[in-house]
Amino acid sequence: MTKKIIVIGAGPGGMAAALQLAGKGYDVDVYEKQKYIGGRNSSLEMDGFTFDLGPTFLSMVHLAEEIFEAAGKNLYDYLELKEIDDMYELIFEDESLHMTRNRDEMKRRIEEFAPGDGEGYLSFMKDTEKKMDRLTPILQSRMDRFRHYLSWRVLKAIPKLTLTKSLYDVLSSYFKDERVKLAFTFQSKYLGMSPWECPGAFSILSYMEHAHGVFHPIGGVNQLPKAMAKAFGELGGKVHLGMGVDKLLMEGRQVKGVKLESGEEVYADEVVINGDFGHAVTNLVEDGALKKYGRQKLEKKKFSCSTFMIYLGVDKKYDLPHHTILFSKDYKQYVEKITKDFSLPDDLSIYIQNASVTDPTLAPEGQSALYILAPVPSNKSGIDWDKEKGAFRDLMLKTLHERTEFKDLDKHILTERVLTPKEWEKEIFVYKGATFNLAHNLTQMMVLRPHNEFEELEHAWLVGGGTHPGSGLPTILESARITTNMIHERHGGKPADFKSDKRLGNAL
Repeated sequence: MTKKIIVIGAGPGGMAAALQLAGKGYDVDVYEKQKYIGGRNSSLEMDGFTFDLGPTFLSMVHLAEEIFEAAGKNLYDYLELKEIDDMYELIFEDESLHMTRNRDEMKRRIEEFAPGDGEGYLSFMKDTEKKMDRLTPILQSRMDRFRHYLSWRVLKAIPKLTLTKSLYDVLSSYFKDERVKLAFTFQSKYLGMSPWECPGAFSILSYMEHAHGVFHPIGGVNQLPKAMAKAFGELGGKVHLGMGVDKLLMEGRQVKGVKLESGEEVYADEVVINGDFGHAVTNLVEDGALKKYGRQKLEKKKFSCSTFMIYLGVDKKYDLPHHTILFSKDYKQYVEKITKDFSLPDDLSIYIQNASVTDPTLAPEGQSALYILAPVPSNKSGIDWDKEKGAFRDLMLKTLHERTEFKDLDKHILTERVLTPKEWEKEIFVYKGATFNLAHNLTQMMVLRPHNEFEELEHAWLVGGGTHPGSGLPTILESARITTNMIHERHGGKPADFKSDKRLGNAL
């Protein structure tokens, strides 16, 4: 008899799990509270403009390729990709640096920008390739028992984890110029963490971009979960939009299915939870049902920072980079304000996506869809965003006017939406508005992170940034693959033989 599986949430992790499970012959239904696909990885459409709601960087494309292949599908039948040759421009106080994955050209640019650091770049790439090869088995395997640390592949990886050093410390061994260090550590923001606190193992984040490139799907990164949903539907899977789950149906610790917000009860052999982890465990189970991740203990966990978002449809075409990162004049102070002091900085770091320069489908001709982001404290800060929203929005646009070529944006706005940590929590259902989920400090990684097979309940599984291996689109896809294969093995399937055991570190 075909096993029935329910997936809660149609974000990238949920859709990747659903697609793979359907490809293996399971009867799969996805229930999504929102009326759209993608969760944080969805699209926002306003007055003829299209924006990515959340993720705007797509790297490690071969992971998506393999997820489609596992379901008997071809990614490129559903998605058109363009590589961004100049991956992003980094703007510092006095100069800017354009990053590319062309290794010779990147060395030349760094040497011109910071004489003496060009060789450090080559050493970083060479050493981190070896680190990536060692870490790949950990990123692709379940890590839910302490004995897993004793496996030979994990023991081989431990010396490469640089667990006693921060990301900033690791990069300081390759580069002398502070700006170049930041150019290879700002990716810790993908985890919502400070490079001075983020474990050194995450030097792989900048390596992944420089080794494998940065891509843009036509229509936006939001097209990835939509593509998975389409392929899933072709396999007989069903996505139920606007049908939120109210509670898990439980007998003791066993999950038997879900109760929908409509009151309908749906039963299944397994339930995969793709909703935001903090939101899910505080809303889908009754108070007192969980111990390790009960409401009071969850409050004590470390969570990422949040983001303040401005989406602008403007009446002007900007011939500027697809991705731009503007660093505050004192970046360390900025990071400490948002991650330690939980206060609002006045010297901002800002990310701008100008995707219309690459993709004409996102805005009417001659116009641009601009995505503007500033990292800010999560809602643990207690900041009153109703009060602060307008002034902070104006400060962001003022900063761009003064320090970038995105001048006088206020004069060109046709349509606009602002999203604060309050909206992330109340409208997108992100716990504490922490857009990058649980932090990735050493006490919340690998075995110490919520397990793919959720340890507090039976027949309950996790995918997404709140479980192993962590936040970020590539690792979210890996979480779905780990969970899917564990479910398949539980029901008599053969253990997976990952194609990318080597490819993850060596090729695209």
